[in-house]
Amino acid sequence: MTSHVKPQMNAEKRGSKTRCLSVFIGVNRRPNWIASLACLTASALFAQRPSDPALLVPENAPVLDFMAVPDAVSLPPGTTMGPPASVAFDSKGHLWVLNRGPLPVIEFGANGKFVRGFGEGLFTRTHGLRIDREDNIWVTDVGAHLVVKLSPQGQVLLTLGTKGQPGDWDAAGQSHHFNEPNDIVIGRNGDIFVAQGHTAGKGDPRVLKFDKNGNFTKSWGGRGTEPGQFTVAHGMAIDTRGLLWVTDRENQRIQIFDQDGKFIRELKYAGLPCGLVIADQYIYMVNGFAGQLLRLDLNGSVLAAVGKPGKGLGEFGEAHFVAASPKGEVFVADTVNATLHKFVKK
Repeated sequence: MTSHVKPQMNAEKRGSKTRCLSVFIGVNRRPNWIASLACLTASALFAQRPSDPALLVPENAPVLDFMAVPDAVSLPPGTTMGPPASVAFDSKGHLWVLNRGPLPVIEFGANGKFVRGFGEGLFTRTHGLRIDREDNIWVTDVGAHLVVKLSPQGQVLLTLGTKGQPGDWDAAGQSHHFNEPNDIVIGRNGDIFVAQGHTAGKGDPRVLKFDKNGNFTKSWGGRGTEPGQFTVAHGMAIDTRGLLWVTDRENQRIQIFDQDGKFIRELKYAGLPCGLVIADQYIYMVNGFAGQLLRLDLNGSVLAAVGKPGKGLGEFGEAHFVAASPKGEVFVADTVNATLHKFVKK
């Protein structure tokens, strides 16, 4: 059993279920089509496209004044990247891409050039990514039911959960289990918030809260459609007031809470709200299989949108998670198309 607070200094080596042999759309290298097909197939097997067509209707909004550009990042010869799961920026303005390939954590400079990659064999199925104020890297592993904290150098500092064992978190009963952790955010005081429950209609979707040392303090949620309940608690962000925004994907809404779990309000959207980033002027949200990047105002109202389902430039298989650069660029991780999208102002 992996302790919920014990630092783990030596990571167990484990192969990725979606290991890829080539670089995908959006990077400066021609893919090997056989390897690409194999990795896309593996990624699609794990993706959970809804059967209800109502969930795939996009948000109706003015066209966002951003355009997709090719070659979002560049990789050196011989270096590979799998389907991007999530993206984030550190304090230096460097882009980090969490992917489902042989190098699951990859750093790119502000110019998009490869800096380094690490994490070989560490994860089963990567999902959520967060960079904290000290540039530590937090990863959720939805396949192994773990949250892992890495130093900027890639050393494992903390592991939360019990590897490979989904279940309940009961500190008193010494049960330290996540059930498909999707995303993570860190409060100003170091408190840790984890959203779990990736499979609609199953499991126990909720938010779990820990102190900065990884000690469990409380949780809230459960499966349902009422305020404070979730179908899939998929993505999270914290606004300047310290409020926690949680994308409740199949319920087609964002729910907003204080950091003790008090429900504040909900915001309804068309499509499948997957991930969001709260920038200085706007919120950017991605709409999953509905295939959109949306710009919201800081109150959550939709201002504009771009994108559609497809496989072309700026088209999405699944718009999964999103990050905004200090220069105003927007990057979207697309797990199904195995694409890192880059959008810039027209």
